[in-house]
Amino acid sequence: MADKPQSTKLNPGDVAPPGTPATGEGPCPDCQGKGQLNGQRCRTCDGSGIVIQGVAGG
Repeated sequence: MADKPQSTKLNPGDVAPPGTPATGEGPCPDCQGKGQLNGQRCRTCDGSGIVIQGVAGG
């Protein structure tokens, strides 16, 4: 039985839901992991500072 993703909420910067194979967490490219831009919550990561991104395999 496969593990279910913990959350299905996607932020604009996510490429897939959390827990999707071949993905992982990374710092938000817009706020550099801070969660804020110009004193406002970052829209790309919704203030979390992280995005779900594809990881290279090989």
